Amino acid sequence: VLNMDNTVVDLETLQALYENRAQADEMAGIKKHIKSSKDKEDAKPLDKPEQFLFQLSQIPNFSERVFCILFQSTFHECITSILRKIEILQRVCKTLQSGECVLQVLGLVLAFGNFMNGGNRSRGQADGFTLDILPKLKDVKSSDNSQSLLSYIVAYYLRHFDEDAGRETCVYPLPEPQDLFQASQMKFEDFQRDLRKLRKDLNACSAETEKVCKLSSEDNLQPFKDKMEGFLSQAKTELETQEKQLGDTQKIFLELSVSFSVKPKGGEKEVSPNTFFSIWHEFSTDFKDQWKKQNKLMLQERVKMAEECFKQAREKASYNVKPKHATGIV
Repeated sequence: VLNMDNTVVDLETLQALYENRAQADEMAGIKKHIKSSKDKEDAKPLDKPEQFLFQLSQIPNFSERVFCILFQSTFHECITSILRKIEILQRVCKTLQSGECVLQVLGLVLAFGNFMNGGNRSRGQADGFTLDILPKLKDVKSSDNSQSLLSYIVAYYLRHFDEDAGRETCVYPLPEPQDLFQASQMKFEDFQRDLRKLRKDLNACSAETEKVCKLSSEDNLQPFKDKMEGFLSQAKTELETQEKQLGDTQKIFLELSVSFSVKPKGGEKEVSPNTFFSIWHEFSTDFKDQWKKQNKLMLQERVKMAEECFKQAREKASYNVKPKHATGIV
């Protein structure tokens, strides 16, 4: 513990020791027993659990040191977990806000919607549409019921906007359904709560470090002092960065929900990620199913065309013209 060496006592064991350390009243009872039985020959010795607790108490500032060591070991994992989630949220927001492929897909939805409503003066000249239309595209069928509006839009997009359609290099144009699902499960309140707890624990760790450094003898001060001061400085910077990134991400999300004219559900003060991204998750899932099917069909077409070209080239190569005889007679 004094040397902060986890190879001697692993973190799991250290956690158990910290949770089962003697409380103030227990320690007072143990010390009282030791003092009262010091000069008695027939004094009853401490039981093994009490002996162990007493031995732990002999480690200078055991409780404070272990608290700091445990917090240091969990801080990186906690902040990284929050970072990964916020990065997913940020990436999805930026793609939906300004992704060229997303804008092309939405443009096709609007164009075909206006075309289908061409005879209606109020609905056939729309400048936009509400997002809740997107999951319903798969339910709009052709007159012979052979395909949906969604499958037609996907096929049109691949044939007119994606040069790599039908190839392995073809890139899915929308945010991945899995990313959208994860984004729909996130709550800004949860992020704020987790960061507040980290801030509270970081402040506590800083106070405990200061206490240990103040009360420790010169022999027991290092390596604790240098290691903890270095950790606290880095942790403070990382936490401040994460708090700012969360604020920026929330701002981006709210601007995105406004740009798509999404309104809060009943009981919500502002649009939640669940309200917004659930619509996109359903649409992206449907879109990807059709995207895979259409890509497969186009790949089969490319293979068939390649085989046909190869066949024609082979037939042409096998066609020989007999040379003319010197007399001009074949």
